Amino acid sequence: MNSTITGIGSYVPEKILSNSYFEKIVNTNDEWIVKRTGIHERRAVNNETTVEMAKLAANDLKNRYNKDLSDVDFIIFSSSTAEHKIPSLASQLQYMLDIKNAGTIDLTAACAGFVYGITLAQSLISIGFNKKILVVASEVLTRHTDYSDRTTCILFGDAASVVLVEPSSNSKIYKPVFGTEGENGHAVYLSEFANELNGLPIKNTNKIVQDGKKVFKWAVERMSQKINELLTINNLQVKDIDFFIPHSANLRIIEAICSNVNVDKSKTLQSVTQFGNTSAVTIPLALDLGIKNSLVKPGNKLLMIGFGGGLTYAGIIVDWNEI
Repeated sequence: MNSTITGIGSYVPEKILSNSYFEKIVNTNDEWIVKRTGIHERRAVNNETTVEMAKLAANDLKNRYNKDLSDVDFIIFSSSTAEHKIPSLASQLQYMLDIKNAGTIDLTAACAGFVYGITLAQSLISIGFNKKILVVASEVLTRHTDYSDRTTCILFGDAASVVLVEPSSNSKIYKPVFGTEGENGHAVYLSEFANELNGLPIKNTNKIVQDGKKVFKWAVERMSQKINELLTINNLQVKDIDFFIPHSANLRIIEAICSNVNVDKSKTLQSVTQFGNTSAVTIPLALDLGIKNSLVKPGNKLLMIGFGGGLTYAGIIVDWNEI
């Protein structure tokens, strides 16, 4: 059974952190930030929690698409910033949305989490277990940002996006690619308790730590390879894709990947310049911006690929056919 995304909603906090804000707290400036990352501003929560932002994104979906979410039968919630270990974010959202009969699961795959969630949703629908799945990405990264580190504090923002995945007779979600290189786990990490990872010492600060050069090189090389692999296994070519939506970690990474796979930047959707790196949220947020700006149309083929902490990656192609 085929499936597709039938609706999308997003939420970003009102508070804006422009590049000028960082000029006051670390040794940086707007020109340096834009040149290296492409970021102009990002959003930060006031008191919102990860799940509260997700609820607001779900309400946005309901209002825009006139969707009834009461009969959702599964919730997949991707995040790295849960305020509680137990209960899960997905179960909290189930309660907040008053969904009576749904399985719930949290998925922790950092910046690849949303695409992993779509892959799981498609699998559950294809075997007939579920018919209406909410795939959620919500991150409060500013609470886990080290504002004394000028190389990382300029990157991260907060946001949430939600999509609905349902069976479809005229659209589909194609074969995915995914994989993990756990030996590089120390390249991006967020540790609350442990002082060691893969036999190497790490910082136990509850803040994001990143080896930017290593991640940049890995992301460009590996994602260029995996985009070509994703196209090949689905018997498609670059020209068949209407929009490429890579993880919006850094505009320079996106530009390098586009150059490697011969994708015109005009066919690429991103959210990083306006909202920074929002981890699992960057891809659906970029998609939603494309929809709101009347770029994405029904029938478009969308290639989405996420990559990040793990190090892990996941890519998928979707026929966009909102209902």
